[in-house]
Amino acid sequence: MMYGYGAGVGLGGWLGILGMIAIVVGVIVLIVWLVGRAGAGQAQAPTARPAGQDALELLRMRFARGEITKDEYLAARQVLESER
Repeated sequence: MMYGYGAGVGLGGWLGILGMIAIVVGVIVLIVWLVGRAGAGQAQAPTARPAGQDALELLRMRFARGEITKDEYLAARQVLESER
């Protein structure tokens, strides 16, 4: 009897080591997958609005901030409303 003093690990020892590695990798993959699913569930799709309405809101905001003149605002609004 060698009482724990051996030259190496037998086949059963290697299978045990490989099994433990497989379990650890599996747990890590499972955690990453669950976190990914939880994060995807939190994202919400934006509310659907007509594209023209968004453009008109943007145009109004630009006019209110003074980025465009009254004439530019009226011309752009006329174009947007005619495309509806």
